[in-house]
Amino acid sequence: MEIDVVPADFNLRVDRAWTVSMVIKSFKGRKDVNVHLFRPEWAPEEAEIYDWDVLVGDPVEPDLPVSYESSRRILLEAFTEEERDALIEYIKTRYQDKVSEVHACALNIPVPLGLTALSELAEGKDIGFIHFNKIPNYTLPFPVRGYYDLSQHKPIIEGLD
Repeated sequence: MEIDVVPADFNLRVDRAWTVSMVIKSFKGRKDVNVHLFRPEWAPEEAEIYDWDVLVGDPVEPDLPVSYESSRRILLEAFTEEERDALIEYIKTRYQDKVSEVHACALNIPVPLGLTALSELAEGKDIGFIHFNKIPNYTLPFPVRGYYDLSQHKPIIEGLD
């Protein structure tokens, strides 16, 4: 399993600034499925401790309507360095034969207005979520969810699309 943790080359303004993704070798009839991991919940008071004026930036597209709340959620869905490391260790231990890659890097802060938080995406035919904390023998002290889009990946058996 390849593990790539890109160190932040800038001063992180908050501890909760790390994103983690992984590549599952075979998942739901597709190969090399990229799964973006995130925290699906947090304590309401956590949202009150941050200086959002510094952490949320200008809109990606100034002429489009944006959700300030969605940009805030992107940061709240991120992991601390300790959570990132625990999550990577959990993946290494639990899914060593099923996962080929794990990637982690810091969020770009300020988070631009206009981005959509993973927790706000809707499931569909090809889009879904893995609820890791509902899988038996889950050992992390915080919930983790994984977002995937099967339409972005080749089928295991060619010609099935």
